Amino acid sequence: MFTILRKLTRNLIYAIPVMMLAGFAYGLWADTAWLKAAIIPFTFLMVYPMMVTLKIRKVFEGGDAKAQILTQLINFGLTPFLAFGVGLLFFRDNPYMALGLLLAGLVPTSGMTISWTGFAKGNMSAAVKMTVIGLIAGSLATPFYVQALMGTAIQMQLSAVFKQILFIVFLPMALGYLTQRVLVKRYGQQTFQRDIGPKFPGLSTVGVLGIVFVALALKAKTIAAAPGVLLDILVPLLLLYGFNFLLSTLIGKSMLPRGDAIALVYGSVMRNLSIALAIAINAFGTQGSDAALVIAMAYIIQVQSAAWYVRFTPKVFGLPEELAQPA
Repeated sequence: MFTILRKLTRNLIYAIPVMMLAGFAYGLWADTAWLKAAIIPFTFLMVYPMMVTLKIRKVFEGGDAKAQILTQLINFGLTPFLAFGVGLLFFRDNPYMALGLLLAGLVPTSGMTISWTGFAKGNMSAAVKMTVIGLIAGSLATPFYVQALMGTAIQMQLSAVFKQILFIVFLPMALGYLTQRVLVKRYGQQTFQRDIGPKFPGLSTVGVLGIVFVALALKAKTIAAAPGVLLDILVPLLLLYGFNFLLSTLIGKSMLPRGDAIALVYGSVMRNLSIALAIAINAFGTQGSDAALVIAMAYIIQVQSAAWYVRFTPKVFGLPEELAQPA
């Protein structure tokens, strides 16, 4: 089973569109009312496993302060406002789709930040710290950003959103850390990292695919009535990710050494779409499905763009020092 889950995790670029199509088909031909009861179990399954492998202690290690500061300045000083502006431009008549774009821009980094940084031969230690800091800071800041930027356009209660974030982020984080400590104590750190920890991201993938299925099923009839809505979502997402890649590449290349620069790119462009999706579909009721549709489409853009960026990394930043020097 874990082999299948690992393959799904590595092939999200295919698995998510397939699940979107399956959810769309189901939503057209079957009753979707019961699916709302599956949202909370899928949410927990999506968030808890990735918390088990989160290396919170890495935050307290030094050595890359400049990269960390620049990354969080981009994550919280630029990207949310860019996402908000793009949302206003493209979704003026649908504030909940604009909300989806804003949520996608508010919660930075994911487990894939670390993976893609590793694939590109960047500073993985810096990427781990960016992931932990971005997750915690993004979760705490999201309600305030949404209230300040969109409080007049959407219905929301700040306390209700905080309650949902507490339930879908910090409770799984606490349980995940507790699980990690218990497993490390029982099996040892090396066995946990080599044999046990790598199994958990696959479980998170099941939650992601389940939520994507539910989101598309709930919006199926709306999409069928106006199929152009998917193209309307695709264009602003391409604009948002394209600008983020360009900006972070220029900042990283001009201000940081190679390894830190690559970590900055993936630490600022990659978004924690699982958390964003969970907030959208849990905190904003039935109208949150519009936001969830935008975030589900963002998965496709994010995975594709990250994979292509790895291919171009040697041309942008040069080869790692150990490969650039002749033997």
